[in-house]
Amino acid sequence: MLRLLSFIAALLCALPALAQDKATLVADALQIQDNSTLIARGHVEIFYQGQKLTAQSVTYDQAKDRLLIEGPIVLSDGKGMVILASQADMSADFTQGVLTSARLVLQQQLQLAAAEIQRVDGRYTAMQRVVASSCKICAGSSTPLWEIRARRVVHDQTERQLYFDHAQFRLGGVAIAYIPRLRMPDPTLKRASGFLLPSLKNNSNFGTGLMLPYFIKMGDSRDLTVTPFFTTKGSRTVNLRYRQAFATGGIDISGGVSRDDLRPGETRGYVLGTGEFTLPRGFTLDLRVEAVSDPAYILDYDYPTVDRLESRAEVSRTRRNEYISGRLIAFHSIRDGEDNATLPSRMADLTYHRRFTLGGWGGEGGFELQAHGHERTSTDALSDSNSDGIADGRDMQRVSLRADWRKNFLLDNGMEAAVLGEAAADFYMIGQDAVYEGSKTRSHAAVGAELRWPWVKSQANGVSQVIEPVIQIVLASRTGSTIPNEDSALVEFDEANLFDLSRFPGADAVENGTRANLGVSYLRLDPNGWTLGVTVGRVLRTEDLDQFSAGSGLGGVSSDWMTSWQVDMAGFNLANRLLFDDQFNMTKAELQAAYTGNRFTVATGYVHTEADATENRLTPISELTLATSYQLADNWTGRIASRYDFEAERAATAGLGLTFRNECLLVDLSLSRRFTSSTSVKPTTDFGLSVELLGFGGSSAPGPARQCRR
Repeated sequence: MLRLLSFIAALLCALPALAQDKATLVADALQIQDNSTLIARGHVEIFYQGQKLTAQSVTYDQAKDRLLIEGPIVLSDGKGMVILASQADMSADFTQGVLTSARLVLQQQLQLAAAEIQRVDGRYTAMQRVVASSCKICAGSSTPLWEIRARRVVHDQTERQLYFDHAQFRLGGVAIAYIPRLRMPDPTLKRASGFLLPSLKNNSNFGTGLMLPYFIKMGDSRDLTVTPFFTTKGSRTVNLRYRQAFATGGIDISGGVSRDDLRPGETRGYVLGTGEFTLPRGFTLDLRVEAVSDPAYILDYDYPTVDRLESRAEVSRTRRNEYISGRLIAFHSIRDGEDNATLPSRMADLTYHRRFTLGGWGGEGGFELQAHGHERTSTDALSDSNSDGIADGRDMQRVSLRADWRKNFLLDNGMEAAVLGEAAADFYMIGQDAVYEGSKTRSHAAVGAELRWPWVKSQANGVSQVIEPVIQIVLASRTGSTIPNEDSALVEFDEANLFDLSRFPGADAVENGTRANLGVSYLRLDPNGWTLGVTVGRVLRTEDLDQFSAGSGLGGVSSDWMTSWQVDMAGFNLANRLLFDDQFNMTKAELQAAYTGNRFTVATGYVHTEADATENRLTPISELTLATSYQLADNWTGRIASRYDFEAERAATAGLGLTFRNECLLVDLSLSRRFTSSTSVKPTTDFGLSVELLGFGGSSAPGPARQCRR
């Protein structure tokens, strides 16, 4: 019988449960017996309320409202659950019934094979004598890499949970653990209360311990993760993480509390809280709270490495031509040798910045208003105990006004000329400083002229090249300032500020004197997908006003040569910046290189900086970092990371890692060593091991499936 006739016959026959809910039945042949039994044979398909059943034969008994099904059977709920079976006896709406020699597949990942599957109320799927695994099984071996055998398993589709009774975990067919009761989320569930991935960790200071996080779902918008960590050398730690989402933002608070033998009798801890909220009229609120019990705790317990803690509250708004910000900040240093009483640990900022077009004058202008204040907890106005040139108790408040303007002109010969200028006024109140105490004012102005001449060449093969020499002449006030410099002590000289009217990053110092900023840039664009950019520049002054330190590269009548170049191509990036004098002695150097291939990735960086007491750098810095990974095989990845200190002639940190990932298992091994030491920390070695069964809710993404050998 044709499928179209089968479909019509199915609609006309007396199938109350199916017909009332507009079920569709398709089959190669139909037969009606005793006016109450419908038999469908050959490629049978039934579509009902989003569910689909395929089978070889289906018999519908109208009196009992039952379906007797002969397999192979495939029943799909359209939401990621599929049941495979050889025979079934089910209600006409598929909500009740028994399937034999059956297999339940969830999200094409987790498979549960059972001697019998029972459907209950359309919500529960109960299975007897079950083997559960997400591992691929090859024909030559019927043993999966891992499996959970259970006497009984119940799948709750509403709660999306799997309940195991008398479960036995097996690895490679060998029984490893017995668990009387076990609850696991099914693959569709991303958030549910329960244990997360455990990890084994060994530290040379604390010994060996197991981190076993427990996730607590406190609703749709908040949760708490509790991770106890007890080690063989007496360390007792509880890590906590609380998250909550609101209609306008969210908060994230994490940290830990510890007791250990490194500081006997002390309770140690760390907390970091962040929040972000949307306010009316386009404003945002950013919050951060950070605190630690002692300087060594962060390194001892492997929290993100910082040496100055920052807590802040900031309200800001950014628009196309406007920026507004108000913030309160508190700093706390955990660096060796730093006294927080002599640091500007509390500060407040208010900034309003506006860009606009200057109508009849032409060009573009800007206006900035900034108010700033900071204070030290020390009240000593005479001493300088840390020899930083600042009185230990100095407090400072400042109000700054700044206006700038620039207008560009395109000349007939292709050159681009510009005139530019800026003017600023600053009002200071300085307290608790015997040298600078009192109110002070400062005004500053600078004007400049700039000439650019871009040379462009386009070749027949699609390559484009641009060479652009630039000369900029700047005239600025040359009078010295009685304002102490606190926010502009560290100056960077690079391609970004080569043509700035002032290269100081803050407001306490301004660049004075007449000077010429010279530079040339080269850019090559290749249609094969790679680019090359080079910039070379220098600053020449009419006289040395002793504004910059030697380590900045800007000191003297002639600055250091600044060179910067970058290469980008498919999967590869190389960037380098150098500052060197006329004798090619390097002041600063920075190199970054990264490559990403199909199997191999590497990222490396080198930094070199000369010693400079003005920048609070008493010894040179020369370090090389390396982070690389290599896919050893389809399922194996190795990692190496290191940081080497050339000045100390030793490695600062080193680490190795090995990861195995396939369709059902993730194993991660890590070994790291920190060689550096100080008065608060000592060298340590860490070992970590984590194992994750893939295929359950919230698990990591699966890797490549194992290949079966013929």
